[in-house]
Amino acid sequence: MSTLFVGIDVCKAHLDCAWRRDGAREQRALRVANAPEGMAQLVAFFIDDRPQLVVVEATGGLEMALVGALLAAAIPVAIVNPRQARDFAKALGQLAKTDAIDAGVLAHFAEAVRPKAHFVGEEDTRHLKELITRRRQLLEMIKAESHRLAQSSATVRPSHYSPQYRAFHWSPQDAFS
Repeated sequence: MSTLFVGIDVCKAHLDCAWRRDGAREQRALRVANAPEGMAQLVAFFIDDRPQLVVVEATGGLEMALVGALLAAAIPVAIVNPRQARDFAKALGQLAKTDAIDAGVLAHFAEAVRPKAHFVGEEDTRHLKELITRRRQLLEMIKAESHRLAQSSATVRPSHYSPQYRAFHWSPQDAFS
């Protein structure tokens, strides 16, 4: 049985796929819409010819619907750092950058590096992780604003330190108490 490695380049509008089988890139490639219908088409395609690993780049969340669809079909998928994939492409001498080329590089990366397939937890777990991430971002923003306020000129600062402001002031330390 031959081993199949798949790379999928995720864009807002579409998904570009490339295959490598037993060390040689196949000539077939597939582009589907980045929508539930396109993902269903990919899953149906992979049901008949199960890949050993599918690799996608982290794209700020655009990849999560695809990853969820693949995991629901029990297809192993790894999410990789885009910088890793780009460095791998440079090491191969692949300097051109198109969606189809990126998909081919990801398929080659899947075969050569074999990154660990990730398990994306249930919806509630993912939702909780998103909330925790957002909370961390907000705390960092509050901390940055308090540093900016401390560095502001005296003409700006008094209005910020009015009794009304102090009554409603909240600091990041309050989040941990």
